[in-house]
Amino acid sequence: MNSQQQSGTGGRAALEFHASGIAGTEEALCEELRELGLPSVRFNRGGIPFRGTWRDGWRACLQSRIAQRIHLLLARFPAPTPEMLYDGVRDAAWAAHLTTAQTFSVRAVCLGSEIKHSGFAALKVKDALVDHLRESCGERPDVSDDPDVQFFLYLAGDKAALYLDMSGEPLHKRGYRRDAGEAPLRETLAAAILRMSGWDRKTRLLDPMCGSGTIAIEAALWAANIAPGLGRERFGFERWASFGEESAQELRELKGELRAARAGQTPRIIAADVDAGVLAKAQVNARAAGVKLAFREQSVLDLQPDESAALIVTNPPYGVRIETDQLFPRKVMAAFCRLHGWRVGLLAGSPAYALEMSPRPRLRLPLLNGDLPCEFLLYDVP
Repeated sequence: MNSQQQSGTGGRAALEFHASGIAGTEEALCEELRELGLPSVRFNRGGIPFRGTWRDGWRACLQSRIAQRIHLLLARFPAPTPEMLYDGVRDAAWAAHLTTAQTFSVRAVCLGSEIKHSGFAALKVKDALVDHLRESCGERPDVSDDPDVQFFLYLAGDKAALYLDMSGEPLHKRGYRRDAGEAPLRETLAAAILRMSGWDRKTRLLDPMCGSGTIAIEAALWAANIAPGLGRERFGFERWASFGEESAQELRELKGELRAARAGQTPRIIAADVDAGVLAKAQVNARAAGVKLAFREQSVLDLQPDESAALIVTNPPYGVRIETDQLFPRKVMAAFCRLHGWRVGLLAGSPAYALEMSPRPRLRLPLLNGDLPCEFLLYDVP
């Protein structure tokens, strides 16, 4: 790695990054990163690689609504044996980012490799890092559950890729959700299904089962062009040894540019729920996010077509985390069938929702909401 790459500044050297997202959202993530103008974005089912400068990596952390993490590639090398893994890590260009003054952690994934145990692989990475610093500096850095520098090893077959995690806390933690309610939806998944719905950020949008308001808030942030990372206290890369005052000043300038890019006019976005207490929590979260929504205390079962056609994007309760009436899916889909000319997107945690709608969905995509398997269903109501 040359000095410009090591400095942590927004130099012109080409770096390789990797954006990871919830499984099934890769196409939406790829489309988003291209729309943001990040260089050399390529589609990959396991995550989206792109190239660029430090500033591009920072922008991805600040602006991506769908990515869970952004990683910086440090090195690729053959690692068919523990010894070669150890040597490859020692030779990788990480010394500018980790010193004995920083704490660190290592996470590993092993797929089809001779080294089958991820814990053992992570231990070999840790040993290589610690031994190198002990030999060169006379002391070693500490491992921590809240590390300054997070390493990630991806071992597939006999090939290793070593990354630094730029994000720190996962990127779905925007900082605005004061109360997540009983069945929280990850902000990144909410942003992904909004994009998958084909929303143009102009059409009126309604979430009739809004819960803590995540979908409506993410829609408002997107419509107003508010970078989701602006609400975070800091990112992982800000704790690296390579991130000095020059980098901090560049990051402040970048944040200022993103704040200035906020849009003026936004469409009407309605967050509705039958539970007044839940609706109050959504209002608190919306205020924390700095967005304005229209709130309505209303049952989804009372929906009627009004004004012009609108878009519904919602995550209905489905009896795993929240108890519901067994006939609830049938009642909900009957209510949606009344909305002629509307588009309806729902993240369904039960197959009953798809069974209760007569037109076939234009999109049916399996996803994970946390550890719960679900489907994103998209309908154009005839």
